[in-house]
Amino acid sequence: MSQLFMFEKPLGMRDTLPNLYETKHLTRSKMENAIKQWGYQFIETPTLEYYETVGAASAILDQQLFKLLDSQGHTLVLRPDMTTPIVRVAASKLLKEDLPLRLAYAANVFRAQQREGGRPAEFEQIGVEAIADPTVSIDGEVIALLVSTLQEAGLDHFQISVGHIGFVQELFLQILGTEDRANVLRRYLYEKNYVGYREHVKSLSLSSIDKQRLLDFLKLRGGQEAIEKAFDIVENERGKEALRQLQELYAILSDYGVESFIQLDLTLVSHMSYYTGILFEVYAGQVGFPIGNGGRYDQLLEKFGESKSATGFGIHLDRLLEAIGDPAEGTPTYCILFSNERRKEAFELAKAKRSEGKQIVLQDINGVQNIDQYTKKFADVSFLIGRAGRDSAF
Repeated sequence: MSQLFMFEKPLGMRDTLPNLYETKHLTRSKMENAIKQWGYQFIETPTLEYYETVGAASAILDQQLFKLLDSQGHTLVLRPDMTTPIVRVAASKLLKEDLPLRLAYAANVFRAQQREGGRPAEFEQIGVEAIADPTVSIDGEVIALLVSTLQEAGLDHFQISVGHIGFVQELFLQILGTEDRANVLRRYLYEKNYVGYREHVKSLSLSSIDKQRLLDFLKLRGGQEAIEKAFDIVENERGKEALRQLQELYAILSDYGVESFIQLDLTLVSHMSYYTGILFEVYAGQVGFPIGNGGRYDQLLEKFGESKSATGFGIHLDRLLEAIGDPAEGTPTYCILFSNERRKEAFELAKAKRSEGKQIVLQDINGVQNIDQYTKKFADVSFLIGRAGRDSAF
């Protein structure tokens, strides 16, 4: 084995050590239970998918896909997201069942990194997909469930920015006229380069009124007043319908009692090209990226031969843990140190304590070099040594 690569990992890959693994497991379990309480059913999909189906339908850039060939020469990809595989399953096997569908997942996804920049190439997502319900009510349910799931995970302070990609598209097309010109402005928004956005708007050959509309557009954030201001700058009916959907959504979220977590941001766009309507991102703490995102994707199922609406969210587990900070104390672990003379007694004690729900480590004392150092990590220790009595029985 080459000495250079003996301890190295591929670009973007990470090891998960015991403490972090346990924290992830406990947090994941809390979130899964919260999602199940809302009637969502968990499913699993393969780690490998065909490039021609899931890979091509995904909104992830082609250069971020991990590709390989199977023995028949078919191009496969490591799944780059979970929405597209679940849509594949729904379209092929589940849409004959009673609709709508409420599905959930907890799985690792893979996106190749071009350089080392702190972004993982493999990370875990937890999320839901609500399929075949076209109402704004299901958008509200998904966002309210997102709030509940984050709270169950232990996150107290966060904000969900909510927008509508349809409004952005209609406003830009109304003023700019072509999709290509609109894409330039959308790129500035996605990169949150508002200085570049303003400079580009000033350079356009537009009337002063239209330039001012595009500049005023950047101010459309906050509560319901942002929607009212948006009605003043959009003229076409599809743009106004997007705003009416946001009004209805805000009322639904208020009825759920989660409006304090919501900020309307009508400038919100996404790199996920399949979003068609309401979309949102979650921000918390000092994390520099969204810890979760989601939205409506009413056209993705058409790529699999079905015309059905859908919406959902995904939470980036590592970013969520970073936002939560120091985890709460987990289940304590106890240790029984034993000598050969009292081995059977130690085994019986461990069995009894495990039946009470305790986590027990059994350790032959002859296998420990430094007893004081070794036992520091346990909540309590019992010594079954020679013929002496037990020092502690926790």
